[in-house]
Amino acid sequence: MPSEGAGGAFRRRVERAAELRAVRATGITAQEEAELTAAEEKEREKRRKVDDARRAEYLIRDAMAQGKFDNLKYTGKPIPGLGEGYDPDWWVKGLIQRENITGMGPKAILLRTEDAELDGRLDAQYSEKQVRDILQDFNRRVIDARRQLQGGPPVVTKTRDIDAEVERWHERRAAVAAAPPPPEPEIKRSWWRRIRDGST
Repeated sequence: MPSEGAGGAFRRRVERAAELRAVRATGITAQEEAELTAAEEKEREKRRKVDDARRAEYLIRDAMAQGKFDNLKYTGKPIPGLGEGYDPDWWVKGLIQRENITGMGPKAILLRTEDAELDGRLDAQYSEKQVRDILQDFNRRVIDARRQLQGGPPVVTKTRDIDAEVERWHERRAAVAAAPPPPEPEIKRSWWRRIRDGST
């Protein structure tokens, strides 16, 4: 089976043969064909002499002129992550964030995310037993993750003091219960009802 390079060369020969047939069909003379071939060879030689830096600069300027760099995502904004220390798990964190993946990834990152959202999860519970069960499960998983020696980012999430967290949960519930209820929104009548009822 021919390689990709051989296939590309064959395709170029076929295209060149088609060009020559088209030129001969138009009634070009042998001398004009030789001049055309010489001009093409001269153009190819010019391209070969241009170094890569000039070629890249030309392509960039050409793309700018065509507007291909207009409206880029971070135009006029700082590039995220620039200037931060190297994180070997940057791609995993980026993937999880971009794709909004939950339940997958290194345990250390999942536990950090869960720790940040734990108060909200506890506030949604109705009994102290549910809160204690969630905290015990969370602490157990943090301790298990610390014992694992499978590599990956270190587990820096701390376990939660269950009694202190239950006390905080009670305080948050009491604050919500003591807060005055939000005012009821004023019902706006549509303009045609106001006209119909005779009030403006």
